[in-house]
Amino acid sequence: MTSKMGEAFTLTGADRTGRWVVTCDHASNAVPSEVANGDLGLPRTDMERHIAYDVGAMGVALALGEALSAPVVASTFSRLVIDPNRGEDDPTLLMQVYDGSIIPANRGATPDEIERRLELFHRPYHRTVAEVLDAREDPLIISIHSFTPQFVGRPPRPWHVGVLYAEDRRLAVPLIDRLIVEGDLCVGDNQPYSGHLPGDAMDRHGVQAGRKHVLIEVRNDLIETPGQQDVWGKRLARVLEDTLAHADL
Repeated sequence: MTSKMGEAFTLTGADRTGRWVVTCDHASNAVPSEVANGDLGLPRTDMERHIAYDVGAMGVALALGEALSAPVVASTFSRLVIDPNRGEDDPTLLMQVYDGSIIPANRGATPDEIERRLELFHRPYHRTVAEVLDAREDPLIISIHSFTPQFVGRPPRPWHVGVLYAEDRRLAVPLIDRLIVEGDLCVGDNQPYSGHLPGDAMDRHGVQAGRKHVLIEVRNDLIETPGQQDVWGKRLARVLEDTLAHADL
């Protein structure tokens, strides 16, 4: 297995030649030294929760990629530095307040600063995703995310796993049906979020390019430990392979 690493991304399993491609947009809570000297002004407790990255998602993505013999492209920077799962003109590209926490280093960020972060981190990550996809014939994109069981002041979320999609339902619908067959999962159909977000990573690499794709959200209290992440990665691989075997994909 070969790997590559850039300032904005890691590519694990670069020599894997399978049809699946796994991405993890919110893999890291790291703040590079080029941004506010590596400190956004938040306490460590905030940087360790869902506002800074998708807790457990990277471990799931790596286990999934290994089980599927698929390359895994992951970000190396916090979503609070610049969000790779947002379009460049999305108002939430650079969050100033998130789930009750103010991000001091992002308050009053100028257009020039946003452009600088796009050029350093957002664009190199997406270039790498595009290169990996372009090297494969008819790839299937699986984007791995996680979600918090409860936002501050809001009701608990009952779903164990969610499948997000926009108008392209080719992979999403058979996958949802297959997850329901598991029998022990509360499955979200475009929950806890809608998959329709123009300009986001799946819109960019899936919808606009006509590629079959899906975004999978796992509730983060289910994937807190490396062992749980490994179990979920292997479970999702089994479900995805079964979906592929029984659907016209």
